[in-house]
Amino acid sequence: MKLINIGFGNVINAGRIVAIVSPDSAPVKRMIQEAKENGNIIDATHGRRTRAVIITDSDHIILTYLQSETVANRIYDDSAEDEEDEYE
Repeated sequence: MKLINIGFGNVINAGRIVAIVSPDSAPVKRMIQEAKENGNIIDATHGRRTRAVIITDSDHIILTYLQSETVANRIYDDSAEDEEDEYE
């Protein structure tokens, strides 16, 4: 299990991530609203502006103040380190 820091000491399981998207489009805004109504939203922004929306395989929506690229790079960096460990 790989844990990814999404800010303020919050971590999520990288293996459960389906997509990382920008919160600006209308379909994503509707998904966020539906998740709020269903109780499937996790707000990890600590009151800051939402810059990325993480969608998980359990239909939970996670809001973070980090940019999508930052979260993706953290996932990529962790997987690259794991691959290096396998070759040693």
